[in-house]
Amino acid sequence: MSVPTFYGKELRWQRERAGLSLEALVEGSFYGKSHLSDIERGERRMPLDLARHVDRSLATDGFFERRCEDVRKARRGPHAAYFEKALEAERYAESIELWSPSTFPGLLQTAPYARTLVRAAHPQASDEHVEEKVQARLARALLFEDDHGSPEYWTILHESLLLDPIVPPVEMARQLDRIVELSERRRITPQIVPRKCGAYPLMAASIMVMAFSDAPPLVYTEASYSGDTIDDPALVKQYRKAYDRLRAVALSPETSLARIKSAAEDYRNGQQPDRLE
Repeated sequence: MSVPTFYGKELRWQRERAGLSLEALVEGSFYGKSHLSDIERGERRMPLDLARHVDRSLATDGFFERRCEDVRKARRGPHAAYFEKALEAERYAESIELWSPSTFPGLLQTAPYARTLVRAAHPQASDEHVEEKVQARLARALLFEDDHGSPEYWTILHESLLLDPIVPPVEMARQLDRIVELSERRRITPQIVPRKCGAYPLMAASIMVMAFSDAPPLVYTEASYSGDTIDDPALVKQYRKAYDRLRAVALSPETSLARIKSAAEDYRNGQQPDRLE
């Protein structure tokens, strides 16, 4: 039995032993019963604040708080350890709002683009290790194939991503086509921040804001070899306000999509896309 499954079964046993329903156990927390049910099935991690709430409600003397780290370690796969909480959260998010100023977001990347980024970040890694990371990244995009459970996904991109390719022109065209395809299927809404717009919010940050039906919102920020998942309500609120201001700076979704299509066509024709003026 896996660690997350054991943890979940223990939680259910302790809850039923105390004679509590899922609704009763989450009462007084910020979480819904579906969140707790997923944990009991070993499909979702236990947030630290919920673990403390459960320990208080069930009088389990800190058992579930102490074992949160064991579950986190057991879930490690090809993705970086610091990304695991955000990785799990995006599967349950009702909405994902992302700002990516320097690379196309992982959920939108094609294999050649992802492979180039992974190789640049891990130049000494074996081909097998690189490919494992690439395939894990591509697998995340399966959430866009769920007609009923796909999150509302809003991505704001800097114009430089269209103009400064890191892959050959033909692959750059395919990368942009992927964004167009998802947009035309109404899976994502892209916006472009023009290069000459001046100062704008979140200039020094790459963030992902996730909202849920059964849990408080989260913000994930990332650098080259580190990342942080933020759940402090005041800080999350500040990031969300900054994201809304950034969205106001960006081009409209319609204009942005036309710009992406035009750049893709230029790369297909062996031309460099024109800069917005």
